[in-house]
Amino acid sequence: MTPAPCSDPVPDPAAAIGLDALGHQVAHDLARLDHGKPDWTRPHDHPDGHVHDVVIVGGGQSGLGAAFGLLRERIGNILVLDENPAGYEGPWDTYARMMTLRTPKELTAIDLGIPSLTFRAYWEARHGAAGWAALGKIPRADWMAYLRWYRHVLGLPVRNDARVTLVEPLAGGPYRLHLADGTALLARKVVLATGIQGGGQWHTPPEIAARLPRRRYAHTSEAIDYARLAGRRIAILGAGASSFDNAQAALAQGVAQAHVFVRRAALPRVNPIRFMEASGMIARFATLDDDAKYALMASFFARNQPPTNDTFARAAAYPGFRLHLGAPWLDVAETADGVAITTPHGTATYDFLVLSTGLVTDPALRPELRLVADAIARWGDRHAADPAITNPLIDAHPYLGPNFQLLPRDPADAARLEGLFAFNYSGLISLGLSASALSGLKHAIPKLVAGVADQLFLDDRAALIADYLAYAEPEFVGEWHPAAEAAA
Repeated sequence: MTPAPCSDPVPDPAAAIGLDALGHQVAHDLARLDHGKPDWTRPHDHPDGHVHDVVIVGGGQSGLGAAFGLLRERIGNILVLDENPAGYEGPWDTYARMMTLRTPKELTAIDLGIPSLTFRAYWEARHGAAGWAALGKIPRADWMAYLRWYRHVLGLPVRNDARVTLVEPLAGGPYRLHLADGTALLARKVVLATGIQGGGQWHTPPEIAARLPRRRYAHTSEAIDYARLAGRRIAILGAGASSFDNAQAALAQGVAQAHVFVRRAALPRVNPIRFMEASGMIARFATLDDDAKYALMASFFARNQPPTNDTFARAAAYPGFRLHLGAPWLDVAETADGVAITTPHGTATYDFLVLSTGLVTDPALRPELRLVADAIARWGDRHAADPAITNPLIDAHPYLGPNFQLLPRDPADAARLEGLFAFNYSGLISLGLSASALSGLKHAIPKLVAGVADQLFLDDRAALIADYLAYAEPEFVGEWHPAAEAAA
């Protein structure tokens, strides 16, 4: 049967429709899903001011995705706080120096199953379907642009330049969040969406911190003015992907030589995350028992991630690139000419050191958690690992509940932690990569939102049940008049 002619032209699916048109599509899709209905949560009065149902600390991809998830659950009395200026939330425009994201471009994350909110929809709106087909990996700057668009098109409530300095549990009530500007906010629930460093701090080897003045080195997580080091020799410590990100960034900005030092005899070649993505492990890691979780993460720590092929090739293409394998730093010392580094292969001098030495996760390292850190259960408190794989770095991680909630070491401390959620890298051992990697966010956000919503609901269960039992609003208003029917 021949279809009837259509009065409107059929849009070309390969064309770039533009972000304004995509924004209208997002609004239409959300309207079809009945998004934006009134909240079901109840207001809570406090003498110190307004009480938010949820405050999310961190406005990067995890915090924005969590905010949208809560709004989809009709929890709208929320606020996202980010310490950075608007447009610089997360690492993408700060310390990240890779050219592209490492995850496959097809992975979805914070769209929550809405096709018009995916990065692919964003890219195709700007470049068309052919542009998507031609794209290899997602450029870092474009991912940040997508996050800005996502925040704008969804109208997410974000307050920038708002650094949380202390989370204070109030007796019988909400949390008071103290900010660096001297103000404070109240929240029934607090979600710490503070990224890779949010569960602890970046690691500087103590022998370097003890032997060298601070001007001689920087961690890859810091702002580094490589242009100032033009013509100089730098040494980079570590086999992680950020070592090669920084090597190519430094050489591109005029650094004469970038030497990468790796203690292993060979670079890692296998990326275990690729297996996790394809096997269902990221989505269902939380269903494993503690023995399996610990063993898998001990292996994950031991394997490390290799650099991406394109980043390694980009760095290695510069004449000033050098790679030293089997070369742990045995000693560092400041000299008149720079910093002398001794390895098993000898001693050489460099103008500046860059440390790609990862991070240490431990709630005790977070200053904003100092009032509650002692109460937080760690893996070392809850699980006795096989001595063959015991790892103190794993043992220091918080032992989280299935919805990213912090749990107490002692049941007597439960009230101090009720309502605190660690939606950051510190959930790695308890919940796998679900909130610790871009590829896991689509699985992590629903878990988090369910946990927050359940707590909000149960907090008010007495009032909700009482109101239900008293509910008497008529819905059916029809009447039957049998006498009139008989007379007719």
